[in-house]
Amino acid sequence: MTAPPDRLAPAFPLPPPPPGVRRRRDVARYLTAVVFTLVVAVGALPDLVFGLDRRSPFVQLVSMRPWILGGVLALLVLLLVVMLFERRVLPFVAGVLAVLLVGVGLTLPRVVPDPVPAGGTPFKVLAFNTYEGDADVEQLVALIEEQRPDAAAIVEAGPDFAEKLEPLVEPLGYRLRTAKDSGDDVEDVTAVVSDRLGDVDFEVGDDTSAFPYVEVTGGALGELRFVAFHSIAPVPGYVPEWNSDLALVSRWCEGPTPTVVAGDFNATLDHSALRAGTAGCGDAAAQRGAGLVPTWGPTPGLRSIGPQIDHVFATDGITAETFDVRDIEGSDHRAIMTTLRIPN
Repeated sequence: MTAPPDRLAPAFPLPPPPPGVRRRRDVARYLTAVVFTLVVAVGALPDLVFGLDRRSPFVQLVSMRPWILGGVLALLVLLLVVMLFERRVLPFVAGVLAVLLVGVGLTLPRVVPDPVPAGGTPFKVLAFNTYEGDADVEQLVALIEEQRPDAAAIVEAGPDFAEKLEPLVEPLGYRLRTAKDSGDDVEDVTAVVSDRLGDVDFEVGDDTSAFPYVEVTGGALGELRFVAFHSIAPVPGYVPEWNSDLALVSRWCEGPTPTVVAGDFNATLDHSALRAGTAGCGDAAAQRGAGLVPTWGPTPGLRSIGPQIDHVFATDGITAETFDVRDIEGSDHRAIMTTLRIPN
């Protein structure tokens, strides 16, 4: 005969474990929570954990931090639900909350616009990656005609693409300088400059790992320097070269000459390598509260949720007044446009 349920319970409650056992359990729980928090931080904040974002696979992972933080938020909500029934998960909740707050603190400033200073000379910049020269050149020309940029950085645009572009923009009052005289479009960079800038000088640099850059100086630019730049992508096997390319940007951002550097950096502001290389420069998108607007994606659908890897950086004192993006057929990048205010 089976005893009733109340008879199955012990006549007296079990004694609490000795203090030493409780202490060891608490220490083990807190240590587990620390390890758990570190694992979450490695996924969401690899740039703050031993610089892990400068190596694969974290260099690719951190570019999607806004979405990763959404996953951290979901994890936090789950732990809070569990804590309603089991308060011992509190250390885990605290750790995940800390990771989330740090991540939000790193990304939130990019969606808050900075004040635009009164005065200054407007300088309009366009940057676009043609995706190996496959972008629709007529759509790009239409954008140039509409926006009338003072200077444009067109990357993955060699002699073949420039040959199609030049006769269409020359009547609009623009001249081109392509870094190389030959080679595939994907290996080249072209600077497009308005005739309004007068007799400017072009200088090609080839001390990057893969792609050249074009510096534009003189003429109506005065002391200002414009650089059309393209960094190698941080795909496995090329991450060291990517790090060195981004480090090169510091020569312009930390120098005494006012400079605008535009193009495809293959990095977001979540990458510590980009933040270090551009210390002394401001990002136009972030200054206008558009620092999370996607500019790259392998398909149109993914492009709406992809990372922002195309940028216009300018040395301190130069502030973005506007920022916008446009889709151009044939490219996996969006064109970015900004109007900067150059102090008089």
